Amino acid sequence: MSIESEQDLIALKRIGRIVANCLQTMGKALEPGMTTRELDDIGRKYLEFHGARSAPKLTYNFPGTTCISVNEEAAHGIPGDRVLAASDLVNIDVSAELAGYFADTGGSFIIPPESRVKRNLCIATKRALELAINEARAGQRLNGIGRAIETHALRNHLTVIENIGSHGVGKALHEEPGFIPGYYDPKDRRVLKENQVITIEPFLSTGAREVFDTGDGWTLATNKRYLTAQYEHTMVITKGRPIIMTLPA
Repeated sequence: MSIESEQDLIALKRIGRIVANCLQTMGKALEPGMTTRELDDIGRKYLEFHGARSAPKLTYNFPGTTCISVNEEAAHGIPGDRVLAASDLVNIDVSAELAGYFADTGGSFIIPPESRVKRNLCIATKRALELAINEARAGQRLNGIGRAIETHALRNHLTVIENIGSHGVGKALHEEPGFIPGYYDPKDRRVLKENQVITIEPFLSTGAREVFDTGDGWTLATNKRYLTAQYEHTMVITKGRPIIMTLPA
């Protein structure tokens, strides 16, 4: 979508803050021995309390409220009976709708104790998001986002998952611009526009370049010897730094 009024901006910030706070609430609740379904239930109750509806459930009839992916799982993990353990790398993706507006956020968390590999992966992925945000300006090529992500990944001896990426959002969970790669595509000539609403969500890995359906129709994972982290914000493109919609209160 494109922001056309102050009301659009206010409504998007409202749902953005809800999903951001939901993500932080779920992250703080992580502990060994809980199931991913129990973690998802925390998110469900939070969204319901604030009048928001799960975007993946609403849009795609996803069998959960949030997407919870563990270790080699990169995205769209179905909450269920999996028991979380100490040192697990857990990605939580929260997207929701309120009053016709959608926002999408995500983050990776490590249940203590942290390994150096997992900690460095998360630090690098979060930094890749920051660098990509700095490149997102009205009038600039959209492929600058992927260039920033890929450059930082290579600098840290990491790889980019190439078959999942960022996207437009706002009045639906997925809008134009469609697939925004996390790598540099010199053939992509699309240009970012002022007031455009997009997500940026780098997926960095310790060695994988693709994810595969694990067989349940949803969960995307790499080979078990690899790990993947992801961080995501919804933002509004301006002539300067984007306005981040998914900041916690």
